Amino acid sequence: MDLDSVRLIELPKILDRRGNLSFIEGNRHIPFPIRRTYWIYDVPGGEVRGGHAYRENEEFIVALSGSFDVVLYDGTGEARYSLNRSYYGLYVPKMIWRSMENFSTNSLAMVLASTVYSAEDYIREVEEFRRMQGR
Repeated sequence: MDLDSVRLIELPKILDRRGNLSFIEGNRHIPFPIRRTYWIYDVPGGEVRGGHAYRENEEFIVALSGSFDVVLYDGTGEARYSLNRSYYGLYVPKMIWRSMENFSTNSLAMVLASTVYSAEDYIREVEEFRRMQGR
């Protein structure tokens, strides 16, 4: 995979004077069925999350509150996405190195995943990732 397959996706918004609502449906708004959901919160200032790629897992990342940056690397190029709206999410396919940084105070990142957790799916060394990408 390369960075051309990454997409920023706008989610449906239902505007209401009492408060707005957005939602996500697997295989409709995102290109995979949702098998796992997790969230990242209370990240201390200056910390970086992620720093790995997946062999099979795809993800959709949403900033439910606050803001953070998602930094992606495909073995040759790098892209940075600043997420700060709860009605936008970032689709990250498998075999893209990812990290998350610059978390604002009280930020909340929700991640929807295409697979259940498997330690074997992680690629944790960037050199191994580059070899697998043929780069």
